[in-house]
Amino acid sequence: MATIEMKNIVKKYGDGFPAVNDVSIDVADGEFMILVGPSGCGKSTLLRMIVGLEDITSGDMLIDGERVNDLAPRDRNLSMVFQNYALYPHLTVYENIAFPLRLAKRSNKEIDEKVREASRTLDLDEHLERKPGQLSGGQRQRVAMGRAIVRDAKAFLFDEPLSNLDAKLRGQMRTEISRLQKRLGITTVYVTHDQTEAMTLGDRVAVMKRGELQQLASPRELYEQPANLFVAGFIGSPPMNFLPATVEGGEITLPFGTFPLPADKADRTAGKGLLMAGIRPEYFEDAAVQADVDESRTFTAHIDVREWLGDQQYAYVPYDAEPRVQDQLRQLAREADSDSLRTQLVVSLDSASQISEDDEARLVIDTDKIHLFDPASGENLTVGL
Repeated sequence: MATIEMKNIVKKYGDGFPAVNDVSIDVADGEFMILVGPSGCGKSTLLRMIVGLEDITSGDMLIDGERVNDLAPRDRNLSMVFQNYALYPHLTVYENIAFPLRLAKRSNKEIDEKVREASRTLDLDEHLERKPGQLSGGQRQRVAMGRAIVRDAKAFLFDEPLSNLDAKLRGQMRTEISRLQKRLGITTVYVTHDQTEAMTLGDRVAVMKRGELQQLASPRELYEQPANLFVAGFIGSPPMNFLPATVEGGEITLPFGTFPLPADKADRTAGKGLLMAGIRPEYFEDAAVQADVDESRTFTAHIDVREWLGDQQYAYVPYDAEPRVQDQLRQLAREADSDSLRTQLVVSLDSASQISEDDEARLVIDTDKIHLFDPASGENLTVGL
């Protein structure tokens, strides 16, 4: 096991573009660290600099306190699991797992012990004599993980290992990777663009955008206290709703009405002009299924579309926003690798709600949970409140 310290890491290519720009992250011994962000944000480049597959333009990379900028990958003793598995098709599962040990000229007895131990850990015993082409995607990914385990490396590095799997298998493999990491207690850095993987796997999550670190925190802190508009919009599914807002006299005015705002949030944002309010779908509800409804927080909205999923349902409420708000929402969507087709509110409803499409529904908003952002800088003005 090992600590990994990234100090002011910069990676520039020939045209001078900083693919990674002044990133500093300390990964503790045994920690599961997630690097997450949209395509092109620099997360895979940063991972490749840890393992030594990319040169570092400036900054220091330290493993267990030793500066490794100039060390070859083989001298860093790190195990990397790739997106495409990188298995040898002509070798059996046993020989694929044993390959790094044979390169290291370990004894046949040691090789057999380590391969079979990894096989038991990953439930691969019945597949040891098969070739990779005879395995499912999840089984092949477990073989790649087995090859990483047998090396007794200082740390595991995962580069989007589940992106080639279907949704159900991704969920199963997430659980297996989490169990494996906890059992081995090994330092792990895991790259993904899937925020569900980031939220369920990581002890801490580093959110990146355009080569820069936006926020480094626990999954809960990222979700409940996002540092800026980008993190707020990227983390969470469905994503946070963003609405134009103004704050005056202890109240917040949104496209659907004016509502009371907690005093600490009102004091911090009053008189700042047009703001961007962020509120997650679960902080709305159908007033008909709530007891003790605060009438000052209710509003009526036209339900355009309703999605019923059994244990939960979502309602979509379109609204009109001024052009500069629409432009900012489109920019946020582009930065997060998605599309903003219309300005709408997404509301999470209790499964007992009887709201239907085209209803004029009476909804409740929990303004205690609202975030307010500076639309120019993107900064969360109410972080910590």
